[in-house]
Amino acid sequence: MLAFAISFLHFLAENAAPAAEPGGWLDSWNKNVDPYMNYPGFEAWRFINLAIFIAVIVYLVRKPLSEAFKAKREKIRAELIRAEEEKKAAIAQLTEAESKLAGLENEKAALVSEAREEAAAERERIAQEVISEGRRLRSQAEGEVLRKSQQVRAKLKRFSAEESIRLAEEKIRNAMSAETDSRLVKANIKSIGGMR
Repeated sequence: MLAFAISFLHFLAENAAPAAEPGGWLDSWNKNVDPYMNYPGFEAWRFINLAIFIAVIVYLVRKPLSEAFKAKREKIRAELIRAEEEKKAAIAQLTEAESKLAGLENEKAALVSEAREEAAAERERIAQEVISEGRRLRSQAEGEVLRKSQQVRAKLKRFSAEESIRLAEEKIRNAMSAETDSRLVKANIKSIGGMR
């Protein structure tokens, strides 16, 4: 842009040179500016042109870029705040989990102790139950033995009585003769009321 302006001024100077008086303002300006502006290899007008171009671009792009940078900064800040909150929540969960683990150790010890007490109580209850069941079975067995012995005694008495009667009958039959038989029949008839 500056190059355009300088080129335009040169063009005007060259075209206006015949009409201009020697030693005019344009001539003095060319003498003072040209050695610096058109120094071979340096050409300051290019740097000035670049600076003006950058200034215009910065001026035009500054507001949208600043808005975009501001939005990005706010987004990053929000993400940092959210990450900090998540970190605090994770630390709280970790602390809670560690306290639960410590509580689990205590609860485990309490459960083991309670299980041992229950096992001892159950062992004692089973022992008492076995003893009472043994007593009941013993008394039941003694009752059964007594009943069976009474039945056997009754059978033995019956057998003994039947055997005694059989032996007595056998003795009587062996001792009985026809004469003894007729005498007994007559005695029985007489005791009943006799024969008529």
